[in-house]
Amino acid sequence: MLQSGVQTKNVVSDIHPEEGLSMLAQAGFSCVDFSLNGYLLNNDIYRNRRNTFFDVSIDELEQFFTPHKKGAQTAGVRIHQMHMPYPIYVPKGNKELNDYLWHQVAPKSMELCAFLECSYIVIHGFKLAKFLGSEDREWEQTEKFIDSIAPYAKEMGITICIENLYDSVGGHLVEGPCCDAVKAMERIDRINEKYHAEVLGFCFDTGHANLVGLDMEKFMTKLGHRLKVLHIHDNDGVMDLHQIPFTFTKTRENKASTDWDGFIRGLRNIHYEGVLNFETAPALSAFPDVMKRDALAFIAKIGEYFAGEIEK
Repeated sequence: MLQSGVQTKNVVSDIHPEEGLSMLAQAGFSCVDFSLNGYLLNNDIYRNRRNTFFDVSIDELEQFFTPHKKGAQTAGVRIHQMHMPYPIYVPKGNKELNDYLWHQVAPKSMELCAFLECSYIVIHGFKLAKFLGSEDREWEQTEKFIDSIAPYAKEMGITICIENLYDSVGGHLVEGPCCDAVKAMERIDRINEKYHAEVLGFCFDTGHANLVGLDMEKFMTKLGHRLKVLHIHDNDGVMDLHQIPFTFTKTRENKASTDWDGFIRGLRNIHYEGVLNFETAPALSAFPDVMKRDALAFIAKIGEYFAGEIEK
């Protein structure tokens, strides 16, 4: 059966990481999505603020995360994927900040990914279409960034994954980077051919897809083997809420807001063999701490359901 994973955020602490990792294993998860983006928050980055977490040497960072690595090994869970801090480029940010993100945060993130024996690292493409005038010119800048970390990926056996995003224009949510499956296929294949290695793949985000009305089944079916990891979560079609699947309905008749049947069919069509990873950390903060284990177990149970339906 397909394995399930979930974010470490809101579960695993830096003081006693082994406790949170053990909780995840007991809840029914065999994999985790390491929330590296939690150490440099996007809200701060967008405000041209940064902390000093990534200022230290890679040796010091590895020492800091050694308890997390050992905790995962002891708990019997695999650090399967992680999320690089984002955005890695701020359109209206100052040069000092953007240079820091590109030349300090990004390469150290790759090295930490390798240190934690993690196979996949998810990045956000640059949101530049409205500044540069086209999606193609926007992608050119994202590809320059990918080229800066692809050698690390090849050397370390890591696959960088781009994900489908949304953007906001005039108060309305619209398609953001990587919402065209055909272009994504062509770009992934071309870059992998360039490096003679699988340095680039795709992360499909169900919540983002629901916000902009992507056809999940068609999108994933087109991606095929290029789809490496998932961000599974739910929303009301209006805000990026990162809630538990089947949480929202469109009508009193309880028709789900998200097309979970299409999601299942898409993964079945491509014979998906990866991890069913839930990006539902915000949902956990809605429950009292005493219910956290139950909430996690419920999410893991949904993973079992998805796995069963996909493998039918």
